[in-house]
Amino acid sequence: MQIGIGVICMVATANIQYAWTLFVPEIQQTFGWERASIQVAFTIFVLVQTWLTPIEGYFIDKYGPRFMVATGAVFIGAAWVVNSYATSLMGFYVGAAVGGVGVGCIYATCINNALKWFPDRRGLAVGLTAGGYGAGSAATILPIAAMIESSGFQETFFFFGLLQGGLAFLAAWFLRSPEKAEVKVSDKVFQTRKDYTLKEAMGTKLFWLMFLMFICVVTGGMMAVAQLGVIAQDLGVKNFSVNLYFVTMAALPLALMLDRIMNGVSRPLFGWISDNIGREKTMLIAFTLEGLGIIALGYFGHNPYAFLILSGVVFLAWGEVYSLFSALAGDAFGTKHIGKIYGVLYCAKGIGALFVPVGNLLMEATGTWATVLYTVAAMDLFAAFLAIVALRPILAAHVKRSTIQAKDDEGADRPVLATA
Repeated sequence: MQIGIGVICMVATANIQYAWTLFVPEIQQTFGWERASIQVAFTIFVLVQTWLTPIEGYFIDKYGPRFMVATGAVFIGAAWVVNSYATSLMGFYVGAAVGGVGVGCIYATCINNALKWFPDRRGLAVGLTAGGYGAGSAATILPIAAMIESSGFQETFFFFGLLQGGLAFLAAWFLRSPEKAEVKVSDKVFQTRKDYTLKEAMGTKLFWLMFLMFICVVTGGMMAVAQLGVIAQDLGVKNFSVNLYFVTMAALPLALMLDRIMNGVSRPLFGWISDNIGREKTMLIAFTLEGLGIIALGYFGHNPYAFLILSGVVFLAWGEVYSLFSALAGDAFGTKHIGKIYGVLYCAKGIGALFVPVGNLLMEATGTWATVLYTVAAMDLFAAFLAIVALRPILAAHVKRSTIQAKDDEGADRPVLATA
């Protein structure tokens, strides 16, 4: 039940990020602003969402999941209402900041809850929850695109803002954290027996290696999420009609719908795989696949069918970062303070978001998206290399050391019996 409610909350939240690319061309056409200036709103959204996560983790531990998700629901509803009335760049920037607060509250809380409930299947549990965020907009991409076409983007912002915010607010009241007697440390998954504080976690090599890898991988996906519509337009495939025999659709809405599905599938899929073969090996496979997919997209993207297939591959291989890194954080540092610890680790997404407008500038300077795509592909392949060469031995040493420390602490807590 807790997984199901968490997924519903994530689905209601997803469009704040993933449907943004549909609105950018309409905003530019209406107001005539530069594309890079409009995309600053996306960067603000991600920065607010990510950089406030450590603070939200503190409030999750203090007030519980219901209050945090209900608060986030009010913010995500208000964000698109603000956008519906915005007539200046500053208005959209404010709406992005409000949306960032709301999404951060809901996302961090639901991921935190999944980590705590399922120690034996953290990868799958977090993957299903994060999958709701990744695939949540798949069902609404076409309705949103259709409403933008028929009623304009302002009306679309207003209607879906109220709809999404209301759904998340109602679902929030069914969430709860597990009691201590309801869960226990897994004997099946390679994980520490010690609950680290935030300060202790940040004092390890493992934490900063994970942070670096997170930045490398998330950058390419963030670029694709924010710029896919723009990339499709510049490659000349945005309005190409794709005949699927039973339906004919424009390439961009079809790509967005398929990408959301692939993004959602990847999180539980790779999470489940990591529960069985290990996080490091799964990262090697997924990050390599994403890097090669991005390279192919830059080379073959002018073909509409190749654009559809390769963008799907990119999203399939990217979506898993939000299940793998969160599950790995729970395995490595325990769950008592995981809200704060993963909150700081999640700030890597905010750093990756800084490259979104830079990508636009780099494209304009070089005249091609290939330069941008090849750069982020190199970062993905570097992260894949680190997963097997650095992460694997450092994680093994960390868990071994943590287990010894936990046993020593348990021994110190036991009463010493007097002997004759």
